[in-house]
Amino acid sequence: MNSGSAARKKPIYIEQSEAAAMQDNSAAASRQPLTVLIIVPTLHAGAAEMGAVDLVRILTEGGHRAIVMSRGGRLEAQLAEAGGELVYAAVASKNPIVMARNIAVISRLVRQRKCDVIHAHGRAPAWSAYIAAKLTNTPFVTTWYKGFREQNALKHFYNSVMARGDRIVAVSDQLAELISERHHVPCDRIKVVPASIDYDLFNPANVSIERIDAMRRIMGVTASDKVILVVGRMLRRKGHHVAVRAARRLKDMGMKDFVFAFVGEDEGHSRYTGDLWDEVLANDLAGVVRLIGPVDDLPASYAVASVVVSAAVQQEGLQRAILEGQAMERPVVVSDLGAGPEVVLAPPTVPEDRMTGLRFSSGDDAGLAAGLVRLFSMSPAQHHAIGLRGRQWVTKHFNRATISDLTLQLYSGLAQTKNATRP
Repeated sequence: MNSGSAARKKPIYIEQSEAAAMQDNSAAASRQPLTVLIIVPTLHAGAAEMGAVDLVRILTEGGHRAIVMSRGGRLEAQLAEAGGELVYAAVASKNPIVMARNIAVISRLVRQRKCDVIHAHGRAPAWSAYIAAKLTNTPFVTTWYKGFREQNALKHFYNSVMARGDRIVAVSDQLAELISERHHVPCDRIKVVPASIDYDLFNPANVSIERIDAMRRIMGVTASDKVILVVGRMLRRKGHHVAVRAARRLKDMGMKDFVFAFVGEDEGHSRYTGDLWDEVLANDLAGVVRLIGPVDDLPASYAVASVVVSAAVQQEGLQRAILEGQAMERPVVVSDLGAGPEVVLAPPTVPEDRMTGLRFSSGDDAGLAAGLVRLFSMSPAQHHAIGLRGRQWVTKHFNRATISDLTLQLYSGLAQTKNATRP
């Protein structure tokens, strides 16, 4: 059996009996407090940044110490609240001189703080962290949140640092398979650990009418509008342009009272948002497409939505927005690169009475529009039932406690290996 086929067989979720065994093992293994150095380029609002904050929370709650090295950003307050220590460094830089300097900074920090594991989230910091890990004989971990583009051999080499970890964390089965096939990584070095979310925070029962009304005012919509929510940074790989073209199709069909709401960061160093708005204006869609930007009350944005969409045109791994949307009892429509069948239950993989959403081919705006028409043609009872199944699915299979146990078990095992090799 090759490593790719092994990765395909590995489930992203853990059955309850296996989870119980992990709890026993991780509890025994994690009695010794650990110090983990987490390196992430920035602390804005992307998957890597949110993943780093989650890791800090997991480590702190487990009685361990988390140090985060980053350029900083909007999530600094959340990081501090989770119990992490922030060390500022230019780890987002791709300048070779800066990256070389970061090797010395990381190495010194690892020795001073006696770090047990270095965990990199992002390619530029991973190169410095990888070399520092070698110099200090410290276990090195990377996490993949998406499939990186590989236009040429140089890009493949640059991406390869993310496959050089002693352990490589993939947030979905799809990514585990991609890593194994592209970089010929033995499957025993790849660990599938999905993202976790706060199911109390993302619970429609906990979102007040006042918060919903406030979010409607921010979005400029009414209670009668069908809000199609797209959550994520304004990047071409997220497929916002596919959603805009689907909006054009819905308008041409004569559909009324619908709004696409794009909620997410625009970091200001890409022309994509400008190009996107040009397309909106050129197609006379300003009335049905809203670029909202980041919002402070994300659960309320899901509560306003009729459906949550991911139109990703690049392998996305496991998107938090799809988990959050389902946790908020909202049907989802995703591209085949936006979420795998273990995340969204969709026909024909499952019968319609088990579906939590619909899937369409990446880049197919007609397929996205058809999926939305299909959902909007359902009765309110059918729509509600899909949402309820979505919450049941993600709360059962993406359990936060189990994911914490998986993570601590991973760190503890690597730390024991390091301790065993010390003179």
